[in-house]
Amino acid sequence: MKPKIKLIYSWMILRSIISFVIILISSNTRAQESGKSYNDGHGGKVYFPLGDISFADEVVEFVKGDPAAIEQSSNPSDAIGVPDFDGLAKGFVSLGCGGKLILKFKDNALINIDGPDLYIFEMGKYIESTDLAISKDGVNWISIGEIKGAVAEIDIEKFSKPGDVFNYVRLIDLKASCKGDWPGADIDAVAAIGSAKRLSFTSSVLFSFNESVLKPEAKKLLDGLIKEIGSSSISEIIVEGYTDSIGTSELNKNLSLARANSVKSFLKQKLVNKPYKIEAVGFGEENPLMPNDTKEGQEKNRRVEIILMPVKK
Repeated sequence: MKPKIKLIYSWMILRSIISFVIILISSNTRAQESGKSYNDGHGGKVYFPLGDISFADEVVEFVKGDPAAIEQSSNPSDAIGVPDFDGLAKGFVSLGCGGKLILKFKDNALINIDGPDLYIFEMGKYIESTDLAISKDGVNWISIGEIKGAVAEIDIEKFSKPGDVFNYVRLIDLKASCKGDWPGADIDAVAAIGSAKRLSFTSSVLFSFNESVLKPEAKKLLDGLIKEIGSSSISEIIVEGYTDSIGTSELNKNLSLARANSVKSFLKQKLVNKPYKIEAVGFGEENPLMPNDTKEGQEKNRRVEIILMPVKK
């Protein structure tokens, strides 16, 4: 290997390790903040077992309704992160009459637990009706139905199977109120009460190109995950493998599953005395984080994600 190429490769590995350490430190810090309550915007409080990581992190799509809200209340980014409505006309996004908002959970995932699983922080004097749907991949949607009036807590038990993990939430305003400066539903935040932690590893840190055998240095890196698992109250671990879109769909799915199984085997060996159920799934090129038309996008999409499912209480 030429010195320049070796240096670039070493930097890629170091960057990926640094990224994981940051994720792990952030996850541990957040774990210490677990069990937080937040103002619901109507004088009450709502409790989330995993605190700040419970909230949706990314706007996937926003389509303004017609008529739309005033410009200062039409920023969809106001719907991500923790609720920050201050009682004034800011800190939330108005969907507009018939508007649509799709949000994604990135460092956590929506799951079914006992009781309510999802909470919609809708603000304002009037609580408009919206149509709610959830999705694993952002393509295939499960309709939850109409959220009426002031009902903000949603139980997804009837719409999910054991082990189901959902990453997307879609809200569509049902045109119950289309007048004034803020027509449609006013969304401050969306959060998973039923929430599982998610950790992500770049494949190049764990595996050689097109291989599914863990590198020796990857095993040392995964030892840090064992500590994270030991500090969490979990019942199940789901290991998900992903690839870029280079090659055939069948080969990509097989490679992603083989890599997920390698991580699963490592975790089972390390956690032999723990009663955790560990499942491996290969998704191939499905659910990319970035477009596959650049090397950077391809590298981001080649990954292993580990989801820590909490113990039901």
